[in-house]
Amino acid sequence: MTRNIALGLPLVLIVAACGTPQEQCISRNTSEYRTVSRLLAEVEGNLARGYAWQERQVTRPEWDDCPTVVRGRDGKSAVTYRPCLRNTVDTERYRVPIDPAAETRKRDYLAARKAKLAKSAVVAMDACKAAYPEKQK
Repeated sequence: MTRNIALGLPLVLIVAACGTPQEQCISRNTSEYRTVSRLLAEVEGNLARGYAWQERQVTRPEWDDCPTVVRGRDGKSAVTYRPCLRNTVDTERYRVPIDPAAETRKRDYLAARKAKLAKSAVVAMDACKAAYPEKQK
């Protein structure tokens, strides 16, 4: 999951920076609502599957062509390539058992939190639309 966040965060920041002032305002003021919604969807998926997904970084050796400087008899240097092992990092997903009772409590809490945040998100969106009206094309 951290890989997804790390990859998605710069994209979200770029999109937020490119959005209209109204979109930026809405994005800033509804971030907690969107986070709770995402967490709720994840917990509901865990309950439906019966397990959760986690990710870990795994280092594996991989054959590659490595540059090597070779000096000739005339004293000139040349770059050649030879096979060598390099470590590469892969992300591996694996199943993690869940406690259904704990996940159900988490789902209930997140659903109540989402319902509470929905009201303030609508108010924030209306305020942003009033503060930054967009022209209709």
